[in-house]
Amino acid sequence: MGDEKAHHKQKQYWLLKTEPGEWSWEDQAANGGVSRWDGVKNKQAQKNMRAMKRGDLCFFYHSGSKFRRIVGVVSVAKEWYEDEEEEEKEGVVDVRAVGEMRRAVDLKEMKGEDGLKGFDLFRQPRLSVVPVPEKIWERVCEIGGGFEGGAAEDEEESGRGGGEEGASSVV
Repeated sequence: MGDEKAHHKQKQYWLLKTEPGEWSWEDQAANGGVSRWDGVKNKQAQKNMRAMKRGDLCFFYHSGSKFRRIVGVVSVAKEWYEDEEEEEKEGVVDVRAVGEMRRAVDLKEMKGEDGLKGFDLFRQPRLSVVPVPEKIWERVCEIGGGFEGGAAEDEEESGRGGGEEGASSVV
């Protein structure tokens, strides 16, 4: 088992989109910080969710016409599993709140940054689960002043904890 753990040591980064009217950062934080990330129908987004590993970090992104911005960071608390409560047996991951961005990072601001060119968020704007290359993760954290609970570099093991299940979230 030790080899398997070493194999997954490389942290990955993601962006999870949600409409704040359906599931906001405030909902995530008020929920004890842990929730099921469900309701993802797009096959590419589901593939991205299947690739997530416990401890991976994800930007929590408010989508919608007024709110397009990164507002917080969550970690993967429980890897992809089938939700027995759902009719369609959709896959879900559990995520745990890590910290709120010190300053929300707006989509327009990100699009104007040279260091973020080629970010999948811009190329596939309708995709609800987007991989984030490490260099882009670091740059977005710089722009936003990091997140409460530590700066990006300080979050080595922020994904600790079991896979408790929380309230459902809709993306």
